[in-house]
Amino acid sequence: MSDKIQFYYNPMSRGRIVHWMLEEVSADYEIKLLKWETGDHKSPEYLKSNPMGKIPTIVHKGVAVTECAAICTYLADIYPKAEMAPVIGDPERGAYYRWMFFAASCLEPAMLDKISPRENAPKPSHLGYGSSQDVESTLEKALSQDFLAGNKFSAADLYMASNIEWYIFTKALEPKPVFTSYIQRCQDRPSFKRYMELAGPIGE
Repeated sequence: MSDKIQFYYNPMSRGRIVHWMLEEVSADYEIKLLKWETGDHKSPEYLKSNPMGKIPTIVHKGVAVTECAAICTYLADIYPKAEMAPVIGDPERGAYYRWMFFAASCLEPAMLDKISPRENAPKPSHLGYGSSQDVESTLEKALSQDFLAGNKFSAADLYMASNIEWYIFTKALEPKPVFTSYIQRCQDRPSFKRYMELAGPIGE
């Protein structure tokens, strides 16, 4: 079975995060472009891999992996030479998991609720993320160091920086120096520049 990763992608999606990650780990991958306008993401063939019809998805050795945080974690593990995650047994592995899933389970839902408030919003104690103020304050404290796990760039930083940049763009987050300088540190990498060069022509 081929080791090449099938990457189901549209550049106007969260798939951009995974595209950067694939370049970061120097993966052997093939892009399967899904066009929104023709409903490719809802085709019977694609729904076999991702029943949600969401983008992105990767298929590796016959196994589909969905959800950006899961994909980034998976890629970090199958390409250990890229050193995108602390090794198992390293105490910093805990911080790595913490911030990877903080971005997915706290930052994203908090920012979406902030952008589109619910009419009958649950009490903060009923929400997994508590309050958006708590999320932002926690994030600012975490970014008082250069990177999130062992002060070394990891998949958690790639995922977190991508989310922070998006929520600044949508005005859910203020472009505070602590956020913008963190984004710059994370994006000041050859892999990010390579990904941006590749992403531009896709879908044109």
